[in-house]
Formats: sequence, C-alpha cells, structure tokens
Amino acid sequence: MKEIGSYLRKTRVDNGVSLDEAAGDLSISKEDLENLEEGNIRAFKDVYILKDLVKNYSKYLGLNPDKVLDEFNDFMFEHTSKISLDEIKAARKQSDEDKPKVISPYSYTPKKKFSIKDINWKKILIPVGIIILILIIFSLFRYFNRDSEEITEELMGRISDYSEYTY
Repeated sequence: MKEIGSYLRKTRVDNGVSLDEAAGDLSISKEDLENLEEGNIRAFKDVYILKDLVKNYSKYLGLNPDKVLDEFNDFMFEHTSKISLDEIKAARKQSDEDKPKVISPYSYTPKKKFSIKDINWKKILIPVGIIILILIIFSLFRYFNRDSEEITEELMGRISDYSEYTY
C-alpha cells in the first residue's frame, strides 16, 4: 500500500496540488489523505471506504482509476491472504468486546420461557365468550321454535278434522 500511496503523492506533487487543496476539493479530511499517501491502511476502519477514497483520489489526480484499483485489490488480496486464522479470530473477539452493547427495541427480541402470565386472556376469553353466547342463543331459538312447530302441527291436524264440515 505504501507504493500506491507514494505513487499518488508523487502524482499530486507533479500536478502542483497541495494536500490542503486536494482535501478541500474532495471534501475529505487532510489526515485521511495523509494516511492514504503514507500507506497507513489501519487508519481506515472500512476497506470499502478506503477503496472509494483510492478511486476518487486517482480520478482527481487524472490517473486511470481502474489501474490504480487493480493495484489496490492486488495489495489487499496479498495482505489479507497472509493473515492467519488465529489473528482473524483474535481481531473478531476484540472487536466484539469493543462494541457497545446497544439494545434496540426494533431489533432485540428477548429470550423468555413461556409462562401463563404472558397470555393475554382478554384476547382469548372474549372470542370464546362470544361463541358460547351465540351457541346458547341458537339452542334457545331451536328449543322455542321446536315447540311452536309441534303446536302448529297439532292445530293443523285438528283443523283438518273439521274441514269436511265446511260449506
């Protein structure tokens, strides 16, 4: 990365652009440009931000950004392929410890055991009560309607007995 940074610094100096001027034109901090030109990749927390910076800075300096990015990608591949698995695990463990423990109500779901206290009884008892009430009303309706049908049949039978006497 130092070679890429040196190349970018040399190109900037050859173009007669100061570090302050380049930082102002690119709307980035002077320290980020200094770290880039020195090849200090550890100053950047995200590789993608560093990659965008390399691309934009190389465009700004009039270089072919694709060639510079190819060099950057080759460096990153070579650099990351030399990192041992133990170093990666240690870095991940350290980053997990360094992270603040923020609990968002939108993403956090607590792990709870099921409890009877957790049941919303209103949501269960109201529909069950309505169903029972409907069944009672239906049963009463059938009961009273059945009696009237029997009476009607009985009356119809008596009326038919007298129908032969009609004039």
